Amino acid sequence: MGLSAKDALQLRDTLQIAVVKCSERCLYHAAKWYLVHHGYLFKHFIQLTLGVHRAAELLDALPQPSAADFKATQDLPSSYIHPAFTPNHDPAEAALEAKELSRYLLAKSLFDCKEFDRCAAVFLPESSLAEMLGTKVDDATTTEGSEKQRPSVVLPSERALPQISQKSLFLALYAKMISGEKRKEEESEMIMGPQDLGTITNKQLAVVSRFLTKWFDQRKSEGGDVAPSQGFLEYLYGMVLVKEKNDRAALQYLVESVQLFPWNWGAWMEITNLITRVEQLNEVTPKLPQNIMSFIFHAHASINLYQQGGEIANALNDLLVVFPTSSFLLTDKALLYYHSKDLVAAEQEFSQLLGLHPQRIDALDHYSNILYVLNLRPKLAFLAHLCSSIDTFRPESCVVIGNYYSLLSCHDKAVHYFRRALMLDRSCLSAWTLMGHEYVELKNTHAAIESYRRAVDVNRRDYRAWYGLGQTYEVLEMHAYALWYYKKAAGLRPWDGKMWQAVGSCLQKMGRDKDGIKALKRALLADSYYDSSASSFGSTGTIDRMTQMDPEVLLQIAAMYDRMEEEEEAKAYMELCVAQEDGGVTNDQGPGLGDSIGVRADSPGSDDGEGGGERVAAAEGTGVTVATSKARMWLAKYAMRVEDYETANRLATELCQDGVEVEEAKALIREARSRMEQTSMMES
Repeated sequence: MGLSAKDALQLRDTLQIAVVKCSERCLYHAAKWYLVHHGYLFKHFIQLTLGVHRAAELLDALPQPSAADFKATQDLPSSYIHPAFTPNHDPAEAALEAKELSRYLLAKSLFDCKEFDRCAAVFLPESSLAEMLGTKVDDATTTEGSEKQRPSVVLPSERALPQISQKSLFLALYAKMISGEKRKEEESEMIMGPQDLGTITNKQLAVVSRFLTKWFDQRKSEGGDVAPSQGFLEYLYGMVLVKEKNDRAALQYLVESVQLFPWNWGAWMEITNLITRVEQLNEVTPKLPQNIMSFIFHAHASINLYQQGGEIANALNDLLVVFPTSSFLLTDKALLYYHSKDLVAAEQEFSQLLGLHPQRIDALDHYSNILYVLNLRPKLAFLAHLCSSIDTFRPESCVVIGNYYSLLSCHDKAVHYFRRALMLDRSCLSAWTLMGHEYVELKNTHAAIESYRRAVDVNRRDYRAWYGLGQTYEVLEMHAYALWYYKKAAGLRPWDGKMWQAVGSCLQKMGRDKDGIKALKRALLADSYYDSSASSFGSTGTIDRMTQMDPEVLLQIAAMYDRMEEEEEAKAYMELCVAQEDGGVTNDQGPGLGDSIGVRADSPGSDDGEGGGERVAAAEGTGVTVATSKARMWLAKYAMRVEDYETANRLATELCQDGVEVEEAKALIREARSRMEQTSMMES
């Protein structure tokens, strides 16, 4: 997907305007995303903004111009009145912005200095806000340990909302919400402490929500006599509704926000976080504006939903043609490999990304997970040192260092750094999940369960947390609970064989062999899907035949068939298990998989609708494993039962050569040879 020179220039101008508009409203992360530049509010940055703040205070202290003076300035170019800001094409809004410029500059400088309450009070003082809403502001909040109270009426009639520009109103309400979040963090207890119940709320949400509700109601009542909305207040209201757990209404306002102003990436991210299913994504997509932002959103949301296949890969490739060095898109490309379980390719992508942007810490927690799984200790040590040297107090840095200590089996130190990450950001998903893993290693199952639960609260799409809960309850031998959590994980990752293997193993322990066999067969199909398609970036994502299969899963299926006294099926899977030593079935009709679990003929993992079929030999086999040796022993004993002494002797001899269960194999050899001699004597 290439752009013409004219389209590229137009896109550049549009993005520059988007950066300025987001920066005007102090949406720094959205502005950073467009600039592809790291921009955090560090402590030393406050010193730089103090000069701006003092100048703004002096500017605000000047007497306000008279109506005649203000009217005279309207004849001047807009750049003369507000040279640093984007012009507003609506005359009414432009007049309000020009009139409020001094106060707006003061409010923005206060926001930059992190004095959020003072910033909000520039346009919405507490006393005036209470009169406008007809409430006592302090009563419109929720105190710790108490239920939410309805605001109490203190005036017989509510005052009309102030006539201020949408930009100033957004800044004031946004500052009030951020102030509430800051106070919420200050009142929160120690991470995983005895009083850390997660009940502390943002006490400013009720005020902001009621104000915006009244503002939108007023616009609806006035009809077409009001200035067109700019989309930012819809975005703010959507964020408030998300925090109030009103997802349906939040999605409606956020979609309206991107329709009005599609260049606010923060709104797109909020929509992404609200979408939990592919069906929901397909339902929302037609309602979105059709431009390059919608294209980026669809690719990013699909990756967040763990979708695979050539369509997403091709979409990313097309976007990278337009933005070849975009760190965001390159990260999504690496995450697509990561979710496809192609860890080597994902590691290479992250390594190239780190070379392009060596000071960028975003998403390096995912990179550290990959290095941990691949056991690349030197690279993980380098990454931990790099993050520590750039910014020790970033949640991602703490997660990377925690992963490094976990690889060294220093689990206490790993927990310490994961807790530090959560002190910096309680919504850090990786820290909650990985801390749960560490508590499992430390045999602290109660703390592990609590960590996984908090991870699920942050993001219910995190299959790792659901899987971790299943594992922990399985350790406690609470298989019914474990099965429920494993099914949740499998629902999020339906083509991840590990999820279905956990479901099947849990069902096996519960004595539900028939259901366990179905789940394990689905695990085989899922693994074949990833092996054949997920690692090829830009492939079609289809498979024709299964190749290498997990001998452990095959052995489990065979053992369950054996307990169900279906020896023919058990024998077929035992033989298939042994065949994995040389790379799988090469010329036999393997046992059917698709028929037993209802796989469609056109779905990945089926071969023209048939469960069996000739299989292609893999390039390399597993070699002798414990599972294949157990299968070989079972087949040897089965051969003895059906009086196939030559096969029993051959299999037992192979067991002796492998050095597995040698004594029992030798006994089988002696018995098989004895029976063979008796048979030959009787025949003679």
